[in-house]
Amino acid sequence: MDITTNPSAPVRLLDRVRQEIRLRHYSIRTEDAYVQWIRRFILFHEKRHPLDMNAVEVTAFLSHLAVERTVSASTQNQAKAALLFLYKQVLQVDLPWLEEVVVAKKAQRLPVVLTQREIQGLLQNLSGVTGMVAHLLYGTGMRLLEGQLAAVKSPHPNPSPTTWARGF
Repeated sequence: MDITTNPSAPVRLLDRVRQEIRLRHYSIRTEDAYVQWIRRFILFHEKRHPLDMNAVEVTAFLSHLAVERTVSASTQNQAKAALLFLYKQVLQVDLPWLEEVVVAKKAQRLPVVLTQREIQGLLQNLSGVTGMVAHLLYGTGMRLLEGQLAAVKSPHPNPSPTTWARGF
């Protein structure tokens, strides 16, 4: 949706959120996630405008996610970040520290770490676009979506990591 088609019309809230996110160069995935969380927050409170709500409503929504919906801690934190972005960056309303939020339980997981030899073996067994993207992600630290978008833009039908490193 083009949010600049009619400059005289008032800008809708979610379009303002998108503008602020794009102004700060957040990823498109972050934009989508934040807009969805803000939409859910508004619907949870029966379509009330966020300016008519405050920290009490934010706390109720985030606690609902943890208690009723039993979302993971990272999911709840993403929703919280989206709402804080809405209030601080879009609406310019400073919310007090949200102490009343029931925090979702954090999963007890250890990260899987591969040795350099295991990584080398893995990368040697990948070929074609998959291998190229794997080399690119490992070598540059790009996110998966960035690597996929870069691979789609490649002019070569069967690019190799060497071709990729030379800039196509």
